[in-house]
Amino acid sequence: MWEIAREALLEALLDAWAVLQPVDCAGCGAPDRALCSACRPAFAADVSAHPVSGVGTVFAALRYEGVVRRCILSFKEQGRTDVAAHLARPLATAITAALAALPPEASVEVVAVPSSRAAWRRRGYLPVGTLLRRAGFGRAAGLIAAGPAARQKSLGLEARQANRAGAFRARGRLDGLNVLLVDDVLTTGATLAEAARAVRAAGGEVCGAAVLAFTPKRSGDTSTTHRTFS
Repeated sequence: MWEIAREALLEALLDAWAVLQPVDCAGCGAPDRALCSACRPAFAADVSAHPVSGVGTVFAALRYEGVVRRCILSFKEQGRTDVAAHLARPLATAITAALAALPPEASVEVVAVPSSRAAWRRRGYLPVGTLLRRAGFGRAAGLIAAGPAARQKSLGLEARQANRAGAFRARGRLDGLNVLLVDDVLTTGATLAEAARAVRAAGGEVCGAAVLAFTPKRSGDTSTTHRTFS
């Protein structure tokens, strides 16, 4: 009963705030909250598993298309940090699914894939780190960008792999540490594979990854649906 009342009060407060500080929905552009009621259902996690060479199984919460794609781009490229809470919830579900697939006795450290230094300067925040904090996983810092790299968006598979080569390094030794990598979007897997290389170079072991969303029709993708969450 208290949960229902709390949710109703929160909805009323958000409606009032939207009147005082009107914004456009990051999903559809309608004058509303950060994410309108029509777009919110798109963020109910439908976790799928994707094999990625050099990484293992990558668990993805959402499909990178439509409303989800627009919101992620708004969050990363337009400074729409007001949608972080809506993105953090499905990411937490993917992380939980990835951890649940590991042996119960396994001790695992969640590690964020870092943004490039240029991206950090441009945005003023680290998207994956921000989402992890909102999801309750702390800073999860273990890797840093090692040098400049071109933006991955316009590159093909081989170019992405070449662009990411040597892109990351560990902050320190990771000897004996089991790592679950976390990133925002899975496209070719080149970024996660490079992050996994950096973990292993520092002595750690990679036991898989979790991402907020995957790009449909990935080349060679044999993903399987894991579970649907609301």
